[in-house]
Amino acid sequence: MADNRDLDGLRVALVLGTSAGGVGRHVRSVAAGLAGRGARVLVCGPPSTEEMFGFGDAGARFAEVDLTDRPRPVNDARAAARLRSLLRGADVVHAHGLRAGALAVAARARVAPEPLRFSRGGPPLVVTLHNAVITGGRTAAVYGMLERIVALGATRVLGVSPDLEERMRSLGARSVGHAIVPAPAPQAPPGPAVRADLRAELGVGERPLIITVGRLAAQKGLPTLLDAAAVWAGRTPPPLVAIVGDGPLEDELRSRIEAEDLPVRLLGRRSDVPGLLAASDVAVVPSVWEGQPLIVQEILRAGRPLVATRVGGIPALVGARDAAGGAAGRPAGGSLLHGPESEAALLVPPGDAEALERAVSRVLDDPSLAARLGSAAAERSALLPGEDDAVDQLASIYRELTDTRR
Repeated sequence: MADNRDLDGLRVALVLGTSAGGVGRHVRSVAAGLAGRGARVLVCGPPSTEEMFGFGDAGARFAEVDLTDRPRPVNDARAAARLRSLLRGADVVHAHGLRAGALAVAARARVAPEPLRFSRGGPPLVVTLHNAVITGGRTAAVYGMLERIVALGATRVLGVSPDLEERMRSLGARSVGHAIVPAPAPQAPPGPAVRADLRAELGVGERPLIITVGRLAAQKGLPTLLDAAAVWAGRTPPPLVAIVGDGPLEDELRSRIEAEDLPVRLLGRRSDVPGLLAASDVAVVPSVWEGQPLIVQEILRAGRPLVATRVGGIPALVGARDAAGGAAGRPAGGSLLHGPESEAALLVPPGDAEALERAVSRVLDDPSLAARLGSAAAERSALLPGEDDAVDQLASIYRELTDTRR
């Protein structure tokens, strides 16, 4: 780790949009780490993010900017003008997310419309892309334009997964790297009593408990999970599938669970996720796409058997390698990955309910497999970077960019 005051006096502006989860927690962690090393940190974002994450308590100043979650031309123009004023004194700007990145580009640079080009004046701009564009139609076209703006206007782009990095390179980004987005530092692990109490609360008894944690949104692949649960309902005894989280699909999911009498419970937002993981027999991440999901890191840390989709940054997190021993994150031939760092999960294709059902059933039917996966998960978690590593990376990037500018 670098010296605790290695950023003494550096003026860093962090920009983020609407966030209710991982991105906001990551920005708060980064803000605290940078401030702890002597940087003067300004966080620019919607007021709801300050209320939820408390950037002021992390040693940063907070400035309200109306960065909405969807493109709105009038509001976006106002937000860019507000950012232009706030960023004027920064030594380096770091935007998190595609929308925040595009507005930061607009705030710091003049655009020449034909062809689309951006001046390189103003402070260096780093943009971390935390999510892929998984929608289609008109929305995809709009976000495609935002991707091009970020690729051409950012000084450096960081992606949370290999596919995002490759996308930025294909769009002509000047400098692309891999972002480190670690889960927060762990608390003391729950004891056996917590496991017993939570299983009693859920009324599981001797039934297997399958846990999924995530926002109830299209990205999380929850309809596929319900398809698999319909098959698990025929097992003896039928496992209970507990879904932790809230979101826009809650009513739709609840209606289907009731209509099909599925062995699934929606637990809503919970503050005891570590305990629920400890109480589970297997954790499932059925997402359509993920970057470096905090919940996967928490599952690995908890040493629980994991079944997840082979998408985005998940293979790299669990140490997956292809059949030829290639780089983490590339597709492999099988779902059970071999090698000292690669048995931390069973990986299945996204949207494949049959593959998901079979993989979870394998874990439930084979206690030795479950034990191996859990042990490998704990070993893998010890290899993952932590919050200090993320701040180390950013401090190095900021120093490089500001030294080059000088």
